[in-house]
Amino acid sequence: MLPRFVPAVLFSAVSVLAFSMASAQTPVASVNPPVAPAAAAPEPAPAAPVAAQPSAEAAPGAEPAATPAAVPRPRRPAPPPPPPRVTAISSDPQPTYAPQTVAMTQAALARYRQIALAGGWGTLPAGARFTKGQQGPQVLALKQRLAAEGDLNPAQSHGPNFDEATAEAVRRFQRRVGLVSSGVVAAATIRQLNIPVEIRVTALEKSLERLSDSRFQFGPRYVIVNIPAAAAESIENGIVRRRHVIIVGKPQHASPMVETRLTVVNFNPTWTIPTSIIRRDIIPKMRRNPATLASMRVRMLDGRGNEVDPRTIDWSTERAVNYTLRQDPGVGNSLGRVRIDMPNREAVYMHDTPSRRLFTSDARYFSSGCVRVADVNEFVTWLLAPQGYDRARVDAEMTQTQRKDVRLTQPVPVAWVYLTGWAAPDGTVQFRDDIYGYDAPGAAPVRVVRPADRAPAEPVQIAPQVQQQPPAHFLGGLFGAPQQPRRDPSADLRY
Repeated sequence: MLPRFVPAVLFSAVSVLAFSMASAQTPVASVNPPVAPAAAAPEPAPAAPVAAQPSAEAAPGAEPAATPAAVPRPRRPAPPPPPPRVTAISSDPQPTYAPQTVAMTQAALARYRQIALAGGWGTLPAGARFTKGQQGPQVLALKQRLAAEGDLNPAQSHGPNFDEATAEAVRRFQRRVGLVSSGVVAAATIRQLNIPVEIRVTALEKSLERLSDSRFQFGPRYVIVNIPAAAAESIENGIVRRRHVIIVGKPQHASPMVETRLTVVNFNPTWTIPTSIIRRDIIPKMRRNPATLASMRVRMLDGRGNEVDPRTIDWSTERAVNYTLRQDPGVGNSLGRVRIDMPNREAVYMHDTPSRRLFTSDARYFSSGCVRVADVNEFVTWLLAPQGYDRARVDAEMTQTQRKDVRLTQPVPVAWVYLTGWAAPDGTVQFRDDIYGYDAPGAAPVRVVRPADRAPAEPVQIAPQVQQQPPAHFLGGLFGAPQQPRRDPSADLRY
């Protein structure tokens, strides 16, 4: 039996030895692909390849098996970070609304009416795109369009070349209509260029109509909010010291035109939820998730100020509108870290917000009517500067947890205006989109909201003067002496 098995055993041993030697010559493949380093970190030096371990032990004194050099995999370059989003906001130091705005806008209206009588201007292809260096008949049409409103000198409007003068004219036009001044003509700029002159005339006319209701008292320091531009201006001595990106009301909750004064800065405010929001938002959310108020840090109070457990309320009804819902101050408060009060009949105000990402949107119409201010720390610092506040002090106040109210010793006039077309003091004509449709034909006129007028004092009731019969002469009555004739009191004595 032994001779029969010897060939089989020898064959198996030779096979195993050959497989082991082949394995020793082959590097071990990596299971996980290499991880690319972070873009911000410096690229590390490539690691030396790990030699494969042989399956069988090498004979003493034998040469080590040669391991082929691993070819490094080419690294894919990290994509460059996206450029920061630029919010379109004017850098013009001239106020949107100043004492001379009405006169300058009237002059602009007369000029645009003349452009309309002359036939207006042409349009450009909706899908066109123009950049510096281009040539062609469409570039010539663009230059003539820019010259129609005075953005390009008519002497430079000839020729099919998109030169630097044309690029600067494009930037000027973009600034006038609230776009980022890139000098590149793309979809947003084409849309503004193709708006007919008749629409521009209407914007100027309607803006003047709305300003006719204004009784705003300009002062050395005042604040202007232009709702269609979604921008607020801190103005001092006729110069815009800071222009802030803001968020205004949705079309269904339009921010009103207001003329009043900023009076109190509330650091770390509470937020009393309006009844309309309780009915529209809070009650449906509580029906779906009973922990909504707790997650929002909102307390429920009865008419005496006592806290009520929301679990005791029947949320299938609208009973909750009979209670006060108040959100605690601090992180996550819907008003952010500060509110600026301004007395008015619509109960609107200016405030911070925890949702700052919305400030980077081009269309900033998300609120329920109030105005949210970007870089609100700078705005509050400007308001309180006459009272000795600087940025460090304002920042310190906003990091506290307790509410603190600071009354402005010099209340600052503020006007929320709705201007879709106006002229700056230097004559530059500006246009913004009609976000609420106030310029549409047949739209009802919009009036300015002011502080609630005090009711006139009730007139003092003066008792009627009853003419008394003079008493009879006592002695004369006794002795028959004649009585004196009656005399009416003189008017001088009565009045």
